[in-house]
Amino acid sequence: MKRTSTLCMIALVLVITSCKNPGEYQKNTDGSLTWLSIDEASQLKNTDNKLYFVDVYTSWCKWCKVMDQQTFTDPTVIQLLDDNFHVVKFNAEQTDIVNWNGQEYIYKAGGRKGIHGLAPKLLNGRLSYPSFAVLDKDRNPIKIIIGYKKPEQLMKELQGLL
Repeated sequence: MKRTSTLCMIALVLVITSCKNPGEYQKNTDGSLTWLSIDEASQLKNTDNKLYFVDVYTSWCKWCKVMDQQTFTDPTVIQLLDDNFHVVKFNAEQTDIVNWNGQEYIYKAGGRKGIHGLAPKLLNGRLSYPSFAVLDKDRNPIKIIIGYKKPEQLMKELQGLL
């Protein structure tokens, strides 16, 4: 019994110490991009005043997957994004309610799959995938980047904003 409770305590300590504190940014230590969910980004305190880079994607988008495999694994892209942006993944067809900048957004059924109400807001009504919304430190839109980008293309677009 004592051994079981000791193991449970150790497991609890590991779980607690591995969790992110809500509203705080923690960089990955494995060299990969530190993607935030849309909910994590909406709660982020952004004390470092970074811009936001929001990858608006769908699960069926082939070029979204290619970017995940090729562009977002490129070391120079990772360095630029992690140093200058809070990097966010947002599924444009997710059904969860999202609170973003003080407003609630919901999924709207329609067409083949429907669309989450935040997607057109982030992309200024232009729904195309992959697309990327670049937002200022207060989560206001700066630029929308449409379509597949090779690492050097994305770097050029983002460096122009810094």
